[in-house]
Amino acid sequence: MTTVETPEDLPAAGKQPKSAKAKILDVVRWVAILLVIGFAAKQLAANWGEFWHTLRDVAWESSLLSLLALVAAIMVSTWGWQVMVDDLGEPIGYARGAQICLVGSLGKYVPGSVWAYLLQMELGRKAGLARARIFTGSLIQLGVGMVSALVVSLLAAPAVFSNSPRALWLFVLIPLGLAMLHPKILTWGTSLVLRVLRRPPLRHPLGWRVIGKVFGASTAAWCLQGVHLWLLANSVGAPGLSGFVLCVGAMAVAMTVGTFAFILPSGVGVREVAQVAVLTASGLTVGQATAFAVASRVMFTVADLVTAGLAAVAARSTRPAVTPG
Repeated sequence: MTTVETPEDLPAAGKQPKSAKAKILDVVRWVAILLVIGFAAKQLAANWGEFWHTLRDVAWESSLLSLLALVAAIMVSTWGWQVMVDDLGEPIGYARGAQICLVGSLGKYVPGSVWAYLLQMELGRKAGLARARIFTGSLIQLGVGMVSALVVSLLAAPAVFSNSPRALWLFVLIPLGLAMLHPKILTWGTSLVLRVLRRPPLRHPLGWRVIGKVFGASTAAWCLQGVHLWLLANSVGAPGLSGFVLCVGAMAVAMTVGTFAFILPSGVGVREVAQVAVLTASGLTVGQATAFAVASRVMFTVADLVTAGLAAVAARSTRPAVTPG
């Protein structure tokens, strides 16, 4: 089992009175959570009018199924994150892992996506896990997920190239990305990053099994996100199977470029441009494609808030014991 826990990172064992520093950190965590929820709610409110106007022309069944597909995508992606974190130490279970991953991920709505990783690390520390372990798990999942997205992006290659020839660089990265997934290379690269950050390197190499699970979870999440977009677009006559393939590729492209635009909150604006480019290639007008791109962003925010809330409630009700590993 790959381990990155260090004694100085872990909370002291046993029930002890909280120090003033610990109490302050608890307050800071709660303030941070409320802050990111506030940013998410602000973005939701800003787009709500256009979102509702768009959905008036979409059957409620399609809208509901589209939202459920997003929820499923988030749950699958979270499972991949938990698998990665479990491989780095003592297993934490899906409920506790989902709370750390999903509530922490709300930090992406604050400008500068680094806040999501910082919040995940603090929530992990509160749950008895080393910050280094949470950071390492998130870092590896991000890298594997980006390679998966690049591969899935090939489904939308014709539409992307016809609208933006400069996007060619995304696909040039695919061979390099796949090579980086080799356990030896990925282990070396992760340990190098940890060394630069003055954290202990990985004690054991990563294996094909865990990398495959994370890659598979990411790929499934991109496909479910494509289902989400296709259900919206298909309601106004986008071609069936070919439209579905394009939507899957569009979501992978959109989320990839959105991730690289890390200065913006959750890749705002950049993601929509990629979605519109591919949706117009599937037969939608620019107006329709833009409306669905905005609707998709709002539904993402709703799904993020709902899944994070459910994860927090589930984790509090189960409260599994975590043995630092």
